[in-house]
Amino acid sequence: MRTRGGLSVRVEPRALAVCVLLLALILAAAVVLIGSGDFPVAPADVVATLLGDGTPVQEFVVRDLRLPRALVAVLVGAGLAIGGAVFQTITRNPLGSPDMLGISQGSIVGALGVIVLFQGDATAVAAGGLVGGVLTGAAVYLFAYKRGVHGFRLVLIGIGAAAMLTAVIHYLITKANLVDATRAVVWMTGSLEGRDWTQFWPLLAVSAVLVPVVLAYGRPLRMLEMGDDAAYALGVRVERVRMVLLVSAVLLVASATAAAGPIVFVALSAPQLARRLTRSPGPNLAASALMGAAVLLVADLVATNAFGERRLPVGVVTGVVGGAYLLWLLVSERRAGRI
Repeated sequence: MRTRGGLSVRVEPRALAVCVLLLALILAAAVVLIGSGDFPVAPADVVATLLGDGTPVQEFVVRDLRLPRALVAVLVGAGLAIGGAVFQTITRNPLGSPDMLGISQGSIVGALGVIVLFQGDATAVAAGGLVGGVLTGAAVYLFAYKRGVHGFRLVLIGIGAAAMLTAVIHYLITKANLVDATRAVVWMTGSLEGRDWTQFWPLLAVSAVLVPVVLAYGRPLRMLEMGDDAAYALGVRVERVRMVLLVSAVLLVASATAAAGPIVFVALSAPQLARRLTRSPGPNLAASALMGAAVLLVADLVATNAFGERRLPVGVVTGVVGGAYLLWLLVSERRAGRI
């Protein structure tokens, strides 16, 4: 435990080691991903180019075309993972993630509404996804509120909202013409293809504001996991903390979805994987963020290189792997008697 002024920070050696290893994996995966493509660049040349010692062609390919994609992957993965960690801690349920609680579906409805009804450009679609996710989060919170927000009630309301919004998604696709329907399906898959600095800078600004807010509430969030009564007894202003964290998590998830589409299961699996690796109680926010970034980078690397010239959207890879993880998690929870 290290204390500086009024701020106390507890450092778990195992958690710190896991974070260092995940950071090394992120850097290695990013270098390999940046070097992959129709114009391959060796890892050593990627590093040299990033340090300003590359050829003009390498400068263009690495810095202008591929670096922003890797950075967007890092921010999207970290944002989804932090949002998932917050939702799972507040609901005290390993299945409590934006994919299950309607936030992702709300973003999809917002984006598809812009595509199908207004034929909006990429910026308008991203804005629609952000607004849809935020409005859905606000609606789920309001419907779940009754002298406070109980985690179980939040999950039930979220599942109901997700089902209703899924029906709206299908309706919008049936109303679209062939071009708009194709565009909508491509966006719904979730992809990092074509992501550039125009997606990175707004996402960085949102993350720079919201991630420190969530980290600052890490200690009260850990107390919330013990239940409202225990948190009250320890001096936590439960409803205020819960509202700040939920608003921050919804904005992070909605922003990530707006930037890259609904990349499924990262928010569900990354916090659980981080907790299992660190073996530490609590939300493990830093480890979750690094795990989310690593998972998305590795998934994009697989989607780009594992199928030859036929590149897959990263959402396909995370969907397959995440679906298998979800089945394993359900079986584990059932064996433990928690579901």
